Amino acid sequence: MKKTEYKRTFTEDWDFRSSDTKEYTHTYHTYPAMMIPQIARKLIEDYKPKGKLEYILDPYMGSGTTLVEAKIKGIDSIGTDLNPLARFIAAVKTTNFNEKLIKEYLSKTIKAIDDYKFPKKIDLEHITNVDFWYSKENAAELYYLTKIINTYPETIRDFFLLALSECVREVSYTRNGEFKRYRIAKEKLHLHNPQTFKLFINKLERNIKGLEDFNKIKNSSKTVIAEFNTVNGIPKEYIKEGSIDLVVTSPPYGDSKTTVAYGQFSRWANEWFEFDNAKKIDSLLMGGTKINDFTLKTETIKDELKEIKKLDIKRYYEVLSFLDDYYKSIANVSKAIRKEGRICYVVGNRNVKGVQIPLDFFTIESFERNGFRHIDTFVRSIPNKRMPSKTSPSNKKGANVTTMVNEFIIIMDKT
Repeated sequence: MKKTEYKRTFTEDWDFRSSDTKEYTHTYHTYPAMMIPQIARKLIEDYKPKGKLEYILDPYMGSGTTLVEAKIKGIDSIGTDLNPLARFIAAVKTTNFNEKLIKEYLSKTIKAIDDYKFPKKIDLEHITNVDFWYSKENAAELYYLTKIINTYPETIRDFFLLALSECVREVSYTRNGEFKRYRIAKEKLHLHNPQTFKLFINKLERNIKGLEDFNKIKNSSKTVIAEFNTVNGIPKEYIKEGSIDLVVTSPPYGDSKTTVAYGQFSRWANEWFEFDNAKKIDSLLMGGTKINDFTLKTETIKDELKEIKKLDIKRYYEVLSFLDDYYKSIANVSKAIRKEGRICYVVGNRNVKGVQIPLDFFTIESFERNGFRHIDTFVRSIPNKRMPSKTSPSNKKGANVTTMVNEFIIIMDKT
């Protein structure tokens, strides 16, 4: 099997350069490498499988873009992710909260902020190096907001906590534009003066507008947020074999430690809210556990793997570990899809030690081994995707290369 056998269609139809990517509840919370809603929407509308479309799966749901779009279309969906922040965001984005009650408590929040006094006691022992990452003033303000929100009714509490989640990271001393935990340079700390309360209220008002639009769409579709690992299998209590009509997803392009730092980005909120495994997310995600053997005989990327092995044996095994997990996940996802069901995977071809890995070819090859037929691969430029603009192929300071500028939208069906 040669790489040239797989069709790639270059088109601007998927770029959506001027589109509003913050419609509905998509406006709620930033997240690394988010798939824009227009892509999920177009895939659901234009690439329905034969027969029926009643159940959609996103096996790496991230912040829940596909699930929101499925709910807007009135289609039942299920998504899973090992990152508790991702599950939290997705759950809030797919919930029809009571607008009237939220606005009532927004007014109460503003009143509580007007009455703010520096807390006599602050318990933030669960935050790693809290004094390193926060000024005493900002930490106190965030703590005060947390205590207030935790007194709110359970039916709306998460809506307020999600707005706070963004503030927890943005108010910290982390550098803007970074997913990893990099502190602002010491000589620039005096310039850092975030207005915690104003920021929080602005995010709430922004999110309320998104909720109002989301609530205008009336249907009875159901959304399930899960936390199983598709690498290890898909529990039958969540998904029966052959029950999924369509998969719309954007999987990781590599392990979280060396590609997109999901764990480091999420650690701010995961620690603040004391979510499980706050410090271990990167090691739990695909490729997080290193292997020394790779049993799958791949034809599509064997030359690239040989080249990486020559350049850096450690990076070679890191890549193998990710690919091994990725293939296992694809094999398990394949079992969940019905005959004539369809998969839509949006992937990127990362560079490792200056060698580009054609993950789109590997994805197609892997699904073909599990009974799927390739329909097309659309190549789109990435004008809006929230990713670091440069990465280091050598992990040496200053040795940076430009990251991915294209995505590959793979369409396949189960024969």
